Amino acid sequence: MIWFWNKYTLDKHGLQQVRIIASDRLWEPISFVLLLDSELHGVVDVIGAHYPGTKTVPNALLTKKKLWSSEDYSTFNDEVGAGCWARILNQNYVNGNMTSTIAWNLVASYYEELPFGRCGLMTAQEPWSGHYKVEAPIWITAHTTQFTQPGWSYLQVDGHLEGGGSFVALTDGLGNLTIIIETMTHNHSQCIRPPLPHFSVTPQRATFYLKGSFYMVETLQVWHSRLGFESGNSSLFQQLHPVWKGSFSLDLNVDEVYTLTTLKTGQKCGCPEPPPPQPFPSNYKDDFNIRNPPFSEAPNFADQTGVFEYFINASDPGDHVFTLRQVVVQRPITWASDADQTISVIGNFQWVNMTVTCDIYIEKQRDGGVFVAGRVDNGGIYVRRTKGVFFWVFADGTYRVTGDLGKQLFAKVDAEIWTCNFDSLDKND
Repeated sequence: MIWFWNKYTLDKHGLQQVRIIASDRLWEPISFVLLLDSELHGVVDVIGAHYPGTKTVPNALLTKKKLWSSEDYSTFNDEVGAGCWARILNQNYVNGNMTSTIAWNLVASYYEELPFGRCGLMTAQEPWSGHYKVEAPIWITAHTTQFTQPGWSYLQVDGHLEGGGSFVALTDGLGNLTIIIETMTHNHSQCIRPPLPHFSVTPQRATFYLKGSFYMVETLQVWHSRLGFESGNSSLFQQLHPVWKGSFSLDLNVDEVYTLTTLKTGQKCGCPEPPPPQPFPSNYKDDFNIRNPPFSEAPNFADQTGVFEYFINASDPGDHVFTLRQVVVQRPITWASDADQTISVIGNFQWVNMTVTCDIYIEKQRDGGVFVAGRVDNGGIYVRRTKGVFFWVFADGTYRVTGDLGKQLFAKVDAEIWTCNFDSLDKND
């Protein structure tokens, strides 16, 4: 199996501290196989599942391995997305014994019209303006991450609240305690997947008793968020008055998150306002003339299939020393139905009338080509079925104008052409 080879290679190169997560997809069949195969059991450190819906399976528990939700969330980052995140951060442990939940993705820094637009915990999709937005899921995250650290442990308590919702309790083993409570309702906490079975949450009064080593805790700091679906006015990550030692009661309304903690380091950043949002520039030009780029990818391009990078063509005696080059010429193994053509997206999906001019160089004299497209309506995992206006130039000196990636023909003409133009096309052209 590949895991054996990976572990052997890691150990051989002095990387024994690197751990292996498997199978990073579903709980089965990896859990069943680990129970049968002692060698594989010794190689795998964590069982990771994608979008488990807060549930695990008996075999995964029997392995005694760490259980992670190794990809989760993927949900639009409005208040419902925040409710989704609050619910699964707690209930992945309460229902499924998962001690890590990894959000895909952390920052939505790609064009919003692409698949899963704004499915990050925050949004920063305008590098040309510098605008960003700290969305509600970021402050839901803070309820856990500001008051725990890697290495803290969950306390084994029944985290289900009588009126619905959940709580978890974590400790560093040195006397610190953090409790996170959520009361997310069904319609206000649905994630993109899997489907969420119906459940009810009602306002309730919950009483907590601190016992054992935590009985001597003097006070707990309190942080609170309320997602205001009815009022449209959410209150996010606000500090309230502390509660005192021994026991305490809270009146919990629906769609709320509380953190109660011995730590006094929590803060809500008073950062300056980001630059205002701006549309993509209506006039844009890039000649890629950068001798020592700080990174390999040109700004504002979003590669969909293939990889485009800055390239210095030292053999060119003319004006095209600096280029953006397609650097992967073999299609990789993919999990989605991406296109067999190389594609990078730039600009505004809403553009209708436009002029596009580009200089191109086809490195192979007998085969290959390049295309420029406008008015495209799909990208990402749906790029194969995108429609638009496609202008193709081939190495044999011909070009085409088509309506999709399948080269549905508009026109084909013999020509020697190395500059491509869209000149203010109308919808009927």
